[in-house]
Amino acid sequence: MKKLLKRLSAFAVVLAVAATMCITAAADTKTKDVTILFTHDLHSHFLPSVDENGNEYGGYARLMTVINQQKEKYPDAILVDGGDFAMGSLFQTAYTTHALELRMMGAMGYDVTTFGNHEFDYLPTGLSHMLNIAKSSGDPVPQIVISNYLPPLEGEENYNSDADMMWFALEHYGVKGYTIIERGGVYYAVFGIFGYDADDCAPNSGMVMEEPAVVSQAVVNEAVEYCKTTYGAEPVVICLSHSGTSGGQGEDYELAKAVNGIDVIISGHTHTKLTEPIVVNDTYIVSADEYGKNLGVVNLSLSADGKTTLKDYQLIPVDSDVADDEHISALVAKYKDDVNTNYLAKYGMGYDEVLVNNPYQFEDVATIGATQHETAVCNIFSDAYKWAVEQATGETVDMAVTARGVVRESLPTGNITVSDVFNAASLGVGTEGELVSVYLTGKELKTAVEIDASVQPLMNAAQLYCSGVEYSFNTNRMLFNKVDYVMLRRDDGTLEEIEDDKLYNVVTGMYCGEMLGGVKETSFGLLSIEPKDKDGNLIDMENLADYVVKDKNGNPVKEWYAISSYLKEMGGEMDSQYADVDGRKVVYSSFNPSDLLRNANKFTYALIGIFVALVLIAVLVIRFIISRKKRKNKR
Repeated sequence: MKKLLKRLSAFAVVLAVAATMCITAAADTKTKDVTILFTHDLHSHFLPSVDENGNEYGGYARLMTVINQQKEKYPDAILVDGGDFAMGSLFQTAYTTHALELRMMGAMGYDVTTFGNHEFDYLPTGLSHMLNIAKSSGDPVPQIVISNYLPPLEGEENYNSDADMMWFALEHYGVKGYTIIERGGVYYAVFGIFGYDADDCAPNSGMVMEEPAVVSQAVVNEAVEYCKTTYGAEPVVICLSHSGTSGGQGEDYELAKAVNGIDVIISGHTHTKLTEPIVVNDTYIVSADEYGKNLGVVNLSLSADGKTTLKDYQLIPVDSDVADDEHISALVAKYKDDVNTNYLAKYGMGYDEVLVNNPYQFEDVATIGATQHETAVCNIFSDAYKWAVEQATGETVDMAVTARGVVRESLPTGNITVSDVFNAASLGVGTEGELVSVYLTGKELKTAVEIDASVQPLMNAAQLYCSGVEYSFNTNRMLFNKVDYVMLRRDDGTLEEIEDDKLYNVVTGMYCGEMLGGVKETSFGLLSIEPKDKDGNLIDMENLADYVVKDKNGNPVKEWYAISSYLKEMGGEMDSQYADVDGRKVVYSSFNPSDLLRNANKFTYALIGIFVALVLIAVLVIRFIISRKKRKNKR
């Protein structure tokens, strides 16, 4: 009997072990649920913004409410961001001193973010200070990952004290190439990538860029192997890419095509809104629009062999229908008071101060850049720069210019506040968009408007809006000879011929001004603009800050302050001249020979010469063929 009981007990143990093995095997083959919550291009938009129609969107307190709602549904979700978390509102003025953006993201529970090009707008020293302050604050902050955009090492080209400072800050903060996160039994390998256009937009970053696809593949291989070896699991691989998409393709499309093993690319930089993921090479590319307008939600199923399948994708609007999260709302209010006290008070202005009532509906930024045309809101900007510098210096400004790429938002209908203006004109290099005054020859001034006419179709951000000149161009004319008319337009409306060899005072923002020196290189030497001082001496573009305009008290004139002061000067109502455009830029399309040849330059003459030469060659070839046939016929 005892032997029988022992045999039965042993058999039961075997059955239990076998059952456990079967359960484990079944568990190993079961798919797991994966949820990724994401944003990108937040640009310091702590508070809701108002569009040109007066509708509110975004705001971190509302965004927090939507995040919490999703985390209630998906407790194991991770929250990530695709970069450009800074630069875009008055809160950025505390970037180097209080690191508000990263501390706010920490308070909101972000797990990981990456760098965008605008994190470098305050130069390497500014970013270094921000990282050190964020880490030393003691507040929770998100992990930062970046794989292919790091400072030069000692002994490498361009290594300097800034690079040394940056390395210290990166190490102090704990910036990594990639990070591993475990949530609900799922492992995530998250890494950051910096794109080519983002690098072009950060000319003063001091960083060294490595080829995105090569670095990405190496990081993916290493991270996957680490997870398999350490945890015995295939991770979900997420790339936080500040590269972008365009028309369904673009840099992130090419990245996904070239790299195997990326499950999801959070695609920032281009401020794209993808209502459905772009799918290429088993990778889902997703984007949620700018400024916290939406929270992106990606739901996947993860199989035991590491394959992911999309279950659901949503962009959840963050608008006025969403209630504020009380904790984040209180934090934002505190930081807003700090900005009023520590920054705006120096200018005698307040965050919510109403500058002017605007009864006119201006175009949104997307419409402004979509085609070549004059637009009232950008006329205001360039007119404000001209007016403010003349007020500050007492000197005549011949032309003031802004570019589509530096206009971040339009101006709303109704009351326009100081914060509205700052949001629209927030870009800067080491500053909040200070104005610079340089001199160009008349010939270079004409080249500037030719850039607007010829380069904009190739580079949307290069569309220019000027004060002090009027010009027209025919889109059907020869490249680099599209402008057929340009004159100075003085404040009293009189027109004046532009003399090629005369020096003219030109004002623009620092961000735009830094691009002037690159015209020759980007046009392959076909066009040239070389900024000069008032005596005609060439300016070293590395020292462009020496030409920042200062008022009578020695204070730099900021772009946002110039616009705000100009609007305030209107006495409460938007000047009626901005109800419509005034003809300072006329764009038309014509194949009329007189329109095609009016004021032709060397480019058009060269094309005519080539055409004539081809016609002559064709005539000679035809004559040769005909004469040859005649000789054959005579035989």
